Amino acid sequence: MSQPLSIGRFAPSPTGPLHFGSLIAALSSFIQVKQNNGKWLVRIEDIDPPREVPGSSDKILKQLEQHGLIWDDQIVYQSSRVDSYLEILQGLQQDKLVYYCKCNRQRLAKLNGIYDGNCRSLALEPEDSSLRLAIGSVMGAIGSTADTLGFNDEIMGYFSQPLVQGIGDFVLRRRDGLVSYQLAVVVDDYYQGITQVVRGADLLDSTPRQILLQQCLGYRTPDYLHIPLVINSSGQKLSKQTFAQGLTEGHERENLWAALKWLQQNPPRELREGTVEEIVNWGIAHWNLSNIPASMQGLAVPNDLELIQ
Repeated sequence: MSQPLSIGRFAPSPTGPLHFGSLIAALSSFIQVKQNNGKWLVRIEDIDPPREVPGSSDKILKQLEQHGLIWDDQIVYQSSRVDSYLEILQGLQQDKLVYYCKCNRQRLAKLNGIYDGNCRSLALEPEDSSLRLAIGSVMGAIGSTADTLGFNDEIMGYFSQPLVQGIGDFVLRRRDGLVSYQLAVVVDDYYQGITQVVRGADLLDSTPRQILLQQCLGYRTPDYLHIPLVINSSGQKLSKQTFAQGLTEGHERENLWAALKWLQQNPPRELREGTVEEIVNWGIAHWNLSNIPASMQGLAVPNDLELIQ
């Protein structure tokens, strides 16, 4: 019997142009799936308008093309799929697996990130309420008796979390009516047939709750690979919040070579003079996951990479 086709994805939020950290995630996901002769998809996660920067989606897609990272199917925009998320939420409500919550930010801030189920039994009205997944009810529905959920990450190794004690009932729809990342990513990975997820290690602790949702909805769980984060000289993750600079147009070859070097793939120095296509193809041919360190603290940007300083 033939193996199912590997399908990977890169799913940026349009909050600004690609920087070196997001290039690492895109390149890693592309090479990982292409080494297995699979398909690479792009999804724009544009369901949080307050955080989005106009024009970023088009800029990101242009940058991917300039770096030789060409997607194999139609781009999915999450903003066009809101009805699908709401349909899933309606089904969860009918099954009594979610409940309304009116806890404000001040109260939530005192809980240290672990929700205590305060609103679970209050039968609140939907106005000005978020929707939370009732973890205990879900565990009962899927026949699970263990609070801890774990998985084997192909880079970081085994990772687990206690669901009730370590996470608490989490939000699937916010008080402002926007659907949560946790729900949308699970629904769309299933919709796109994703078999492997390659992304940054900052999302490692989101994975158990996503797997729980997959089990709740009867979805297949993809394979997960979490790449160490790229950090700046202050030890902060490269991001818009830490003022990470966008990739410089015209430096695509240097960017790709630097990314392969950062990923410990040991690209030869002369490869820097190759074309974008040659560098990407070299990366696919020589890709070795075992070279990537399982570092939760992240890896610093090399000092000699002027293009991303």
